[in-house]
This record gives sequence, C-alpha cells and structure tokens, in this order.
Amino acid sequence: MSVSPNRAERRAKLPLLALFQGLLTLSLTLFGLLLVTFSLSAFSPVDRVLQIVGDHASQSTYDQVRHQLGLDQPLPVQFWHYLTRLAHGDLGTASATGQPVMQDLLAAFPATLELATLALIVGSVLGIIAGVLCARFKGSPWDLAVRTFTLLGNSVPIFWLGLLMLALFYARLQWSAGPGRLDDIYQYTVTPRTGFALIDTWLSGDSAAFKNAISHLLLPVLLLAYYSLASITRLTRSACLGEMNKEYILLARAKGAGEMTILLRHVLPNIRGTLLTVIALAYTSMLEGAVLTETVFSWPGIGRYLTTALFAGDTTAIMGGTLVIGVCFVLINNLTDLLVRLTDPRVR
Repeated sequence: MSVSPNRAERRAKLPLLALFQGLLTLSLTLFGLLLVTFSLSAFSPVDRVLQIVGDHASQSTYDQVRHQLGLDQPLPVQFWHYLTRLAHGDLGTASATGQPVMQDLLAAFPATLELATLALIVGSVLGIIAGVLCARFKGSPWDLAVRTFTLLGNSVPIFWLGLLMLALFYARLQWSAGPGRLDDIYQYTVTPRTGFALIDTWLSGDSAAFKNAISHLLLPVLLLAYYSLASITRLTRSACLGEMNKEYILLARAKGAGEMTILLRHVLPNIRGTLLTVIALAYTSMLEGAVLTETVFSWPGIGRYLTTALFAGDTTAIMGGTLVIGVCFVLINNLTDLLVRLTDPRVR
C-alpha cells in the first residue's frame, strides 16, 4: 500500500514540529520562572539598600547605592537589566558572604546533587522492588507492612526523623558519622577537585577519608531515600495492579506464564513511562526539599545556603538559589518527557 506524498511529508514534519513545540514550551516556562523570581525580589519587604549601607547611613549614601543597584528605575527596565546580567552569568552579590551568588551556588550545588542522586538511586531501586512485590502479593501481610511503612514515610516530619536518626545511630550507637561531609581531620587534607565528597576522597587515594565520606552520607541519604521510596512504592504498586487486569495479561496467564514473569517481562516495560515520571518528580522534590535535611545534618548544599540567606534576609542569594532550583526542576521534567517519548511508542 503506497503512501501519498503529502501524507509522507506531514509525517516527516511531525518530529520537527514536536521539537519546536517542546523548545517553545521550555522557553516560555523559563521566562515565566525568571519573571516570578524577579517579582518576588522586587516586591520583597526587605530593603536591599539598607542591607548594604546599614540603618545609620545618610540619605545621600542611600540614594547613591540605590542608583548603583538600579532600583530607582522603572520595573520593566530593572527586569531587562536582570535578564542582561543573567545572560552573563551574574546573579548578584550575596550580602551575607560578600561573594558572587553564582560562586556560592557553584560551591554548594555539588553537595546537594551528590546527596539527592544517591538517595534517588537507593529509593528508586528499593521502591520499585517493594512496589512489584506488593502487587504480586496483594492483600498479604507483606503488602500491609510495606504500605504502612511507606505511609509513615509521608507522615513523619523529616526534620524530626533526622534528629532521631542522629541521636540514635550517631550519638548513642555510634554506627555512623555525625553532621557535615567529612570529619575535621580530613576536611582540610582532601583537595576539593569536583565538589563531590565521594569522588574527591577517592581521587585523593586516602581510603580512610573515603570511608569517612561514606559514613557521613549514610544517614542523610537513607533519610531522603525513605521519603522518595514512600511515593515510588505506592505508585509502582498501583501502576502494576492497573495493568494486571488487562487483556494481554490474561493472555499471558492463559499461556502458562507465572505471576512474577508477567510482572517483570510484561507489566514493568508497559509502566516505564509512569516510573520515569515518578522518579523524576522524586528527584526534583529532593533538590527542592533537601533544606531541612541539609540543615539537620549540617550539609553544605543549596538547601542550607538558602536557609542561611533566609535568616539573614539576603534577597539576592534567595533569588539566585530559587532560580537555580527552578531551572533544575524545569529541565528535569522536560528531559523526562523526552525520555518517555523515546522509550514508549504509545506516547509517540
């Protein structure tokens, strides 16, 4: 059966049209994010000029600094200057540290990325396995126990559980290291080449420092993994159960396939789009929600940086950190949509 030239031409244009729509959506989303972060800064009750000059500065000094910051210009002009500075990688200067915000974020971001990535790997692997087993043994004591365990993961405050873990496993049992990324004895002997504690200690060749980095990562990674495991397990279970009553599953059973074989060879490939979306949402929530975890464990990441900036009233640092996390959220979600399209023919 031959395909008409017009139909073949339309099919050839579909990928280009989808790419254009995706880029347009990404651009509009990022622009909206920039507009929101700028608006939060512009209408913030905190006076950025007073943070710089102090409460006892003269009016002439106040007006001069306000003019230097461009705050005496109309909001559209300020927004344009904001976009221009962003194009050059300038997020302003943090009043709390006296350093460029971009420099502070580049120093803090690897710590958050390392923590969130390791927690995602642990939470995703355990969550998918637990969800599949719950679907396989639906209604069993195992299913009930796992569902109760995951429900607690979304109910218990993360900061309280983190403090409890520190009190039990660090202070009482001494099974793990305490807050921070490394003990003081290794803090200044390991050269920070990449910003990732595991990689830097591995490259240093000091096995004791590497083990110390793993020990410091253990509790915060398990804590964040527990919260991601809760949502991944529940959604994996429900997605598997939703597929188990479809006709192709009944056909596989009629051919004599076992339940675990059906789950692993037929159900999991058909819910991979759902799993990718759930894992991506868990990852973005870790990057956003690691504030309390990093504060409890004194982890020098973006979450702790934003907390310090918030208490100091440093709107420039808060706006920069919020923008970086928002960009990560947008990029991860768009990348996930692309992966779902590439791996799932039904979406295409």
